[in-house]
Amino acid sequence: MTAQLIDGIALSKTLRADVAVRTAALKAQGVTPGLAVILVGDNQASQVYVRNKVKACEEAGLHSVLDKHDATMTEAALLARVEALNNDPTIHGILVQLPLPAHIDAQKVIEAISPLKDVDGFHIASAGALMTGMPGFWPCTPYGCMKMLESLNGGKGYDLRGKHAVVIGRSNIVGKPMALMLLQKNATVTICHSATANLKAMTLQADVIVAAVGKRNVLTADMVKPGAVVLDVGMNRNDEGKLCGDVDFAGVSQVASHITPVPGGVGPMTITMLLVNTLEAAELETNQRAAK
Repeated sequence: MTAQLIDGIALSKTLRADVAVRTAALKAQGVTPGLAVILVGDNQASQVYVRNKVKACEEAGLHSVLDKHDATMTEAALLARVEALNNDPTIHGILVQLPLPAHIDAQKVIEAISPLKDVDGFHIASAGALMTGMPGFWPCTPYGCMKMLESLNGGKGYDLRGKHAVVIGRSNIVGKPMALMLLQKNATVTICHSATANLKAMTLQADVIVAAVGKRNVLTADMVKPGAVVLDVGMNRNDEGKLCGDVDFAGVSQVASHITPVPGGVGPMTITMLLVNTLEAAELETNQRAAK
């Protein structure tokens, strides 16, 4: 069996086209969805990510503000900037690009963002909403993974009810929210991590595997049962310096039924879901204003 590729680039194009249509509808009402991206310091990878986010916004018709600051910026100054954006009616989403310089408490900054503008889904209020099944913004990477599962079977979606999903990784950004999203769709979910005694025994039971560790070859062909769906969230470099994921793609793609490539899989979906969240923040704010 050779796995079918889950093409994140193609799915992103479809979803971004929908974002563009809905954005145009809001603009007709005099509202342009706005995203502010705050970048502190000169981390090279962060600069690339931020550029891609701003470019994606512009292509979909959203208003974007790139808020760049020197690495010497104080925590107090950054918190004041976040508060100003919270109160800016032209901004519907605020994203603080991580990592921040060591002298700034990242969690404190994230908690300063209004939950109504927390389009990254990192605020405790957003995490709590996901945990309890209430409306709120979902973290973009696991949200993108769910959209990929929904795209399977000709758009009918992959039915997670009663399936065993294994998430490798327990970060607040991917692993934990991913597990909660899968649980909401009635999957039986196991979270594995660095202290898991026998990872292979867990993954061999899985109908769906999400690898989100940031470590090459954490999942190999002998760890996957035939026909499983594999989502590779990892972003690493191989010995030749080329981008690769957490999954041994060459081996696992011979066993799985569906697999995401790296690059071109989950990555494009993360930025797409950021656009969706920003658009939905603008729609929500517009609807609330109209209801007053």
